[in-house]
Amino acid sequence: MVQFSDATQAPKLHTQDLSEQTQPNETVVDAAAQKEANEKQLKADFNKLQKRIRRDTGRAISDFNMIEDGDRIMVCLSGGKDSFTMLDILLSLQKSAPIQFELVAVNLDQKQPGFPEHILPSYMDKLGIEYYIINRDTYSVVKQKVPEGRTTCGLCSRLRRGTLYAFAEDIGANKIALGHHRDDIVQTMFLNMFYGARLASMPPKLLSDDQRNVVIRPLAYCKEDEIEAFSKFKSYPVIPCNLCGSQENLQRQNIKHMLKQWEIENPGRVQNIFNAMQNIAPSQLADRDLFDFETLSIDRSASRDEYEHANEQLIEGVGEFAQKAPRLKDENSIDVFNL
Repeated sequence: MVQFSDATQAPKLHTQDLSEQTQPNETVVDAAAQKEANEKQLKADFNKLQKRIRRDTGRAISDFNMIEDGDRIMVCLSGGKDSFTMLDILLSLQKSAPIQFELVAVNLDQKQPGFPEHILPSYMDKLGIEYYIINRDTYSVVKQKVPEGRTTCGLCSRLRRGTLYAFAEDIGANKIALGHHRDDIVQTMFLNMFYGARLASMPPKLLSDDQRNVVIRPLAYCKEDEIEAFSKFKSYPVIPCNLCGSQENLQRQNIKHMLKQWEIENPGRVQNIFNAMQNIAPSQLADRDLFDFETLSIDRSASRDEYEHANEQLIEGVGEFAQKAPRLKDENSIDVFNL
């Protein structure tokens, strides 16, 4: 160690050097402050988003009386962003709801090649809830029955629906919750219109054809882009669907692209379409089973209300109700429209 006998032999520090050592690095401080501000903003954005999704889910549940006291609800978890969000929100609502209801998470493992079988059990195990994995190789059935290049969605859906309906009875669930959202419902309506020639979609609440199960869609009022943002915030272990939803050029994907373009050109159009589905006027359509057109008849027994601005009209023509002779073409004049 170097010893200094007196102060005159010690090295001198310049004032500038001293200030650099004692003052904090402004760049580091600014970066830390910016990071903290960003984290606060992200938290605020997440809270707002969560409140919107909870509110929309709660409103749909209330509007359609989806959940009642004592219900045992089978929540179908596919591994997609929608079903993860649905389970999360339902668990949250369960804690604050004024009624008591049970939630049972169920996944149908359809034995798709490469399907990560451990992800959903590991996720649900951490939640500490009742859950089941149904193992049924519907993938092989679909591949065997559907020709190469054809859409697999129809058969896959039927097999999945039948399996889930039966299992709901086996575990004593009186309702089945699916994760379809507002955009799914609108897309399905156009699919049925364009490719099925019928005006129908996915109802928020459905009684199965055999009347043995009730299906509910708690996310019916929720927007897909908000569910996607919520899913990213929550970092769910989302599993992509390689059997049907990810196939290119499917009819649903075409419809989805069409609606997305409409929304870009006219923001709010998808919501207007969904609102229209809740404001149907059967007499303004053409379904004879829905409205009795055959027996329509007039009733002029009561006094007629005056039409708006009726006193401002002038009736031309030939007949007893004419107020003025019609303006006819002069045979000697040239009709400029026929030039």
